[in-house]
Amino acid sequence: MAADDDPTAIRSLALSPGDAADAYVYSQENPGEAVLRATPPFHGRMRARIHVYHVDDTELTGAVHVSPAELIADDVVADYPDLESALADADADPDTADEIRERHAEAVAEWQQRAREAVVDSVTLETPDGPHRVAVKTLG
Repeated sequence: MAADDDPTAIRSLALSPGDAADAYVYSQENPGEAVLRATPPFHGRMRARIHVYHVDDTELTGAVHVSPAELIADDVVADYPDLESALADADADPDTADEIRERHAEAVAEWQQRAREAVVDSVTLETPDGPHRVAVKTLG
């Protein structure tokens, strides 16, 4: 592995709090998975950007993927609004389901604001050499 392909060179990940919140929401509401991704060449401070995929290509690209759930405080992740439970609890009336979906969209928007403010200070990256702890720095 070339020195600039070694993710253990990373000391900190810089990311947008909005990207972390949006990636989490995307993975909850859509097929596929959204992560924060850093790509080689690696150096001390890396920018991690939102990346959506259906097939994990990290072995081919050498990229590092970080789950947005690892970047947002656990208590905020646990409070994510659950649409399926709300719909299951509602009666079969289509108007009620529409109302529930509207309330869910509002609750998700509120949750995203909380998530943007709850980005963690550090995260563990999974590397070929094992776990590697790095600082998380927010942008914006």
